[in-house]
Amino acid sequence: MQIDIGIAEADRKAIAEGLSRVLADTFALYLKTHSFHWNVTGPMFNTLHVMFMEQYTELWTALDELAERIRALGYPAPGSFTQFAKLASIAEETTVPRATDMIRQLVEGHEAVARTARAAFPTAEQANDQPTADLLTQRLQIHEKTAWMLRSLLEQ
Repeated sequence: MQIDIGIAEADRKAIAEGLSRVLADTFALYLKTHSFHWNVTGPMFNTLHVMFMEQYTELWTALDELAERIRALGYPAPGSFTQFAKLASIAEETTVPRATDMIRQLVEGHEAVARTARAAFPTAEQANDQPTADLLTQRLQIHEKTAWMLRSLLEQ
């Protein structure tokens, strides 16, 4: 059935492509955060273990919201490691870094998702797509705040 929500097909496609990149970055950051939750050690173990769990839980919820918005626009949401690897700007971590390096990587990851979301925003705004603009605004607020909180752990 044809989609007629007041957004042209070309715009819906461009928005879905931008959201797919946000979804891929969010998934990459989710995996990294969950791995760090499992593997963190050191004097900040308990604080970081709990913090990382809160963060990966929030990211998991965001994945569903992003994918469902892509579907509402009429496009399939990427859902494989191969698709995510092609779309994501966040490099995976295959080792177990020290706790402070985990924090640094997560700061960089949240900043990367913020940049990806910000890059997708103008297309949604120009197409008068308020639900996507709202979703991206929410994601930006969360990623910028989380990056700030993590960054503050690195201050001496």
